[in-house]
Amino acid sequence: MVASVSLLLRALPLLLWGCQNARPARLGHPELHQEAEAFLEKYGYFSKQRSRVPASTRFSNAIREFQWVSQLPISGVLDQATLHQMTLPRCGVADTDSHEAWAERVRTLFAGHQAKMRRKKRFAKSGNKWYKQHLSYRLVNWPEHLPEPVVRGAVRAAFQLWSNVSALEFWEAPATGPADIRLTFFQGDHNDGLANAFDGPGGALAHAFLPRRGEAHFDGDERWSLSRRRRGRNLFVVLAHEIGHTLGLAHSPAPRALMAPYYKKLGRDALLSWDDVLAVQNLYGKPLGRSVATQLPGKLFTDFEAWDPHNSRRIAPETGGPKYCHSAFDAITVDGQWRLYVFKGNHFWEVTADGNVSEPRPLQKRWPGLPSNIEAAAVSLEDGDFYFFKGSRCWRYQGTTSVWGNAQRCRTGGLPRHPDAALFFPPLRRFVLFKGARYYVLARGGKQVEPYYPRSLKDWAGVPEEVSGALPRPDGSVVFFRDDQYWHLDQAKLRVTSSGRWATELPWMGCWNANSGGALF
Repeated sequence: MVASVSLLLRALPLLLWGCQNARPARLGHPELHQEAEAFLEKYGYFSKQRSRVPASTRFSNAIREFQWVSQLPISGVLDQATLHQMTLPRCGVADTDSHEAWAERVRTLFAGHQAKMRRKKRFAKSGNKWYKQHLSYRLVNWPEHLPEPVVRGAVRAAFQLWSNVSALEFWEAPATGPADIRLTFFQGDHNDGLANAFDGPGGALAHAFLPRRGEAHFDGDERWSLSRRRRGRNLFVVLAHEIGHTLGLAHSPAPRALMAPYYKKLGRDALLSWDDVLAVQNLYGKPLGRSVATQLPGKLFTDFEAWDPHNSRRIAPETGGPKYCHSAFDAITVDGQWRLYVFKGNHFWEVTADGNVSEPRPLQKRWPGLPSNIEAAAVSLEDGDFYFFKGSRCWRYQGTTSVWGNAQRCRTGGLPRHPDAALFFPPLRRFVLFKGARYYVLARGGKQVEPYYPRSLKDWAGVPEEVSGALPRPDGSVVFFRDDQYWHLDQAKLRVTSSGRWATELPWMGCWNANSGGALF
């Protein structure tokens, strides 16, 4: 695999040149073809055994299958995009059963009781699942450059992610006792098959084995990270993915799935896709005692070094204040009467200036045609209109009426796709959009970026990247939010002067009796 990756990396200049062409190019270099063939054989797409089907047809079919699982245009041709995908770090588990398992899950969405019974029979085959719902685990070792408590917290959160949406429950076994699932970091060849030897940074980052063996192995030479402040591969995502394999889940081709063969990036959407949830529930059923699974956005898992594992405990979603107080919200804004609007999923809450909060209300009932899980929102303090942003689209509402009619394609005006937060900034009498490490000032009307923007977020000294909300306050200051933290920016000095946990330190957020630890589990 080391030779394969090195050769493919040497082909990157060719790939970059080819990406400038309008149509995919067939790569005829024999060495690249051989290495691609070896890659496809390693991950279960291609076999060199004798067959009546010509080798060229089998190779083309294998390319099609790989492109399908990798969410690439399906052509059956070894083009630049396909070859580049093969060079990316990924899970070392083969993709053999992905198509069959995914097709079965899709069929069950449109079938009744008989299909449900067939599904149970299919997953009753030996080795595909655990025949109990309480499973123990052990973290055998951990990367030497990461603190043990931080890694243990990430492991516990990764297991909790799956128990939140299924009938499974997990507990950490004592160091001296047996465990159903074992997580271990190895270097190079570690005696579980030549195809499983780790190849250092990049390549296959980890692999796992199906239930009953209950093992997940991670490349000890990889530079792992559990903090947004440090460079490295996100260990939490890889942990959660490989644990999915130890539960019996195959790779998924669904968009934004955690179980995709190429590890998901943390973002504002829920970490598990519909396909991930359906797959684990097919095996183990829905969460016991509750009909709604607890889903959490990926941004909550970006910085385990800021978590305190000794104070962490699981909380009921609706105890100790509104639901948004115990997890990240999608967006937040304030109107001219300093009434807050907090958005999460399909609902929103209104919070009066003195901290009294409403019941959750349906989003579409107030703003017809607005999608769920919006990414940014702001109210004009001049005319009271609401502006919403999601993906490359934006909406403007006057009361419950859409001012622009249908959603607008705001990308044409230079606005960023998937903005982190929006703010009406009174000193400029303009909207400001925040995206990563940059911000954009919008012209009047909200659909065009002013000249000379975007600019660096350093202009707002002390404000972190990837904020989830921003609010003007009556005293002229601005409050920024990310996960469970807030930053108070002095408008005159344009720098942050204080920070803390918004659920417990800002009474006007409506989080009465909120969880003082701010922990998720």
